[in-house]
Amino acid sequence: MKGKREIINRIIPDAEQNLPLLRKHLNKIKIYEKDKGKWYIKSHDAYGKEKLVYDVVKDKKRPEEIVRQLFLFELTDNYGYPIGNIKIEEKVNFGRERKRADIVVYQDDGLTPWIIVEVKAPHEKLNIAQLKSYLNAEGSPIGVAINGREMTILYRPYPKQFDDNLPDIPTYEEYLEVKDSENPAIEVADIILNRKWTLDELEKKSKERKKSLREIIELLEELVLANSGVDSFNEIFKIIYAKLFDEWEAKNRKNKELKFRKYKNPKTTYKVISGLFEGAKKEWKGIFEKTEKIKLTPEHLSVCVAEMQEVKLFGSDLRIIDEAFEYLLPKVAKAKKGQYFTPRVIIDAVVKMLNPRRREYIIDPACGSAGFLVHAMQYVWDKYDMKDKDIKTAYARKYLWGIDFDEKATKISRAIMLIAGDGRSHIYKENSLEFTRWSEKLKVDLREEDLVRDDKFKELNFDILMTNPPFAGDIKEGWLKALYDIVPDSKRKPGSKIDRHILFIERALDMIKPGGRMAIILPQGVFNNANDRYIREFIMRKARILAVIGLHGNSFKPHTGTKTSLLLLRKWREDELDEGGNPKIKDYPIFFAVSKIPFKDNSGNYIFVKDENGNLVFDEKGNPIYQTDLFDIADAFIKWGKKRLKEGDEAFDFLDDAEVE
Repeated sequence: MKGKREIINRIIPDAEQNLPLLRKHLNKIKIYEKDKGKWYIKSHDAYGKEKLVYDVVKDKKRPEEIVRQLFLFELTDNYGYPIGNIKIEEKVNFGRERKRADIVVYQDDGLTPWIIVEVKAPHEKLNIAQLKSYLNAEGSPIGVAINGREMTILYRPYPKQFDDNLPDIPTYEEYLEVKDSENPAIEVADIILNRKWTLDELEKKSKERKKSLREIIELLEELVLANSGVDSFNEIFKIIYAKLFDEWEAKNRKNKELKFRKYKNPKTTYKVISGLFEGAKKEWKGIFEKTEKIKLTPEHLSVCVAEMQEVKLFGSDLRIIDEAFEYLLPKVAKAKKGQYFTPRVIIDAVVKMLNPRRREYIIDPACGSAGFLVHAMQYVWDKYDMKDKDIKTAYARKYLWGIDFDEKATKISRAIMLIAGDGRSHIYKENSLEFTRWSEKLKVDLREEDLVRDDKFKELNFDILMTNPPFAGDIKEGWLKALYDIVPDSKRKPGSKIDRHILFIERALDMIKPGGRMAIILPQGVFNNANDRYIREFIMRKARILAVIGLHGNSFKPHTGTKTSLLLLRKWREDELDEGGNPKIKDYPIFFAVSKIPFKDNSGNYIFVKDENGNLVFDEKGNPIYQTDLFDIADAFIKWGKKRLKEGDEAFDFLDDAEVE
């Protein structure tokens, strides 16, 4: 007999991934084959009838039934409603017409509807209009529309009047408190909005998170921000920073109370959240202008706060944060500048191969959303067993540096570094290529850490550089091209252009000290086009090539299908160069590999490892494991490099952890 999870995955492909609101109940569903090829579920409601969910012969599937059964478990197991109060497919009268509501939760009298639920399959849109008509027809005060991916809650304080700002449905105990009141909808809304809200409660709720941060942002853009007349990116960031500040401050408040919540009066919500935003601006200067205010109306802000209230940011799963910020970066702006969010699979493989040490300075001159910096930080924390918060913060603030010319990218970087470990101090909005125009702040900070090797700030002293520079965009300015030796004479003529990423190659090599190592992602053409031979010759004069790894063509989809490769280099030390500045070593082995197992499909969606029953496989931190061969390639490189080191090749001494302080 096939496993029940396999059957569920046939009805709803990737059920765990496609049912984020309800997946914790998947193991409770009892699915069985009664007739050959016909799979049934015994409904988890007062009637307990059998429901056909999959007819193999006719290939008929009922994914909405799976969603309904999961929500029935949510009602009984999470909200405490007696199963005898819950019935499915109850008749609803619309004058002469009669329809059936998917789920009705009755009050204790067994006759008066309390909650009506409209269920859809995960791929279907919620039918809010139909839900409203059910509530009006039956006089029910609360309605829920759910498809397993998103959920909307309506409450009806008065006939024909609906409010969709309720952050949760009432528990059975809360129903008991209001059941005899004159207007239970208003009373129960007050109870929900005045629930005890502390860091501990947030921690508990976030573990049962009903939506990912990305799904919340998508929903807010659709429901509120798209029609609000404001820049949704900036307003979301203000809300995120207000929430970060609230979690930051709550540690020192009585009972660890949280203030970031939806209040009954939208004006109160606006006043409190605006106060938190003002606190965030003072605590983390330089991210927003002093005069910036939240531009959303109190009503729009209330909707946003209600949706984000139960998402914990500090210490949360960075993959979820990454995904949300990847979505937040406007696609058009990214495409024009060639800025593509670097997949964390690639980043983790790079960090593993470069093996950073705790007193090594790390920089990304095109840091985007700080992926390389955050993952290097976590790698060092784990490697040196850094558990003390102050030690972790001190490391992040001193050794991790990021530069990006895009204002929104630097805001994302600072937010992620703040969430991950308060490493925001050295994130700068600058153009790495235009080092002659850098701000005094950046110059002073570099000097303080002894990271400058010349007066022009061209030559820096970083130990490690990891970057994915912008591929798109030409450099036309003659003054800028004149700063770089890599530019051939043919490209220096008036009106000639040179690709931005070519200058980034030289800039990256200048930013690391002799003996420093770097990883850079480049278009495939740099490695095999005849016209780009001068680039390869320049690289080999300046650094030893450690590895060239071809990345899968889907790696940067859906943004681009550009074929790319990962280049690992170690800058020549002065004693490795002759009097003419050319490397003494003319011949040496290079590690080559090609990634053939994609971690994204052709549409740019991530592919995860599954077991024999079609269930997602999770790592020790509870994250689904990406399908990829990049970590095998990284392990092979490390093994090969250690073998070279054992044979006396000191270029790979960074792989010897016995050398680590």
